[in-house]
Amino acid sequence: MNLNLQRPLLFFDIESTGLNIASDCIIELSFVKIMPDGEERVKTWRVRPWDYANNCQKPINPSAMSVHGIKDEELKDCPRFCDIIDTVVRWIGDSDLSGFNSTKFDLPMLAEEIERVRKYTDKKPEINLHEKRMVDVQNIYHVMEPRNLKAAYRFYCGAELENAHAAEADTKATYEVLKAQLDKYSGTLKNDVEFLANFSERQRSVDYAGRLALNDKKEVIITFGKHKGKTAREVYFSEPSYFAWIENGEFTLDTKRQFALLKQQFDREKRKAAAESNEPLNEAQLRGATNRLANHFGSADKTGSLF
Repeated sequence: MNLNLQRPLLFFDIESTGLNIASDCIIELSFVKIMPDGEERVKTWRVRPWDYANNCQKPINPSAMSVHGIKDEELKDCPRFCDIIDTVVRWIGDSDLSGFNSTKFDLPMLAEEIERVRKYTDKKPEINLHEKRMVDVQNIYHVMEPRNLKAAYRFYCGAELENAHAAEADTKATYEVLKAQLDKYSGTLKNDVEFLANFSERQRSVDYAGRLALNDKKEVIITFGKHKGKTAREVYFSEPSYFAWIENGEFTLDTKRQFALLKQQFDREKRKAAAESNEPLNEAQLRGATNRLANHFGSADKTGSLF
């Protein structure tokens, strides 16, 4: 069954230096872009994994190398992710996204590389992956036939997947599996990207690492640690220093960005509420304001008076 698309659907797959999203890097990225008229466009990059903080190539974890077979020396003349970011963003464009197990690994890894470009270079890619609809073919597979891509290809396509763990082969196989799923489950699945994205969405995470999620009331809650289950808003107003702890902690850049966006939202709400209250300053607030003015104008005497 051909896909019923209102806009392009971009299948993608990543090979990396390892499995730690916060510290590992993309070394191979493949896109298979399916246009609404059925045209297929394919683009694959080999990427030099770059440690921006130390300005050097990041080595591949031996356990990852044993899976994809890519060696460090093969990447020394390849572009870094920051060198291809503009092309990557153009390829994604207004596409919806799809992949195999992508919500748990490939999508967070891609988002983390984009955030590194924002943080460590002067480039500011104009893309927000959180706004994209994501069809995770593995989630559909696990819901309908509770197992990996090789098994899915054998089950749905009736053949063995050749060259598994090569990014382009895996990406094309994912596309073929989704089409076969639509044929097999035509009574359950709709040939519609929005339906498929909702069907395959198993977590209502706000960030890709799952540190923030939506509860039944659509409120953003914290999912770990001492504030597990509390709303982010509640924590902000009771312990605002928690947001600074997140910013300085060992969390993915995407998680830090989502916390920062929430803090900006809550800061605006706080300022608006203060402006609308028009309440006079109490003694402590007045003393604080006086000291700030004194520091600004440099004319306060030792008693704190401005005169």
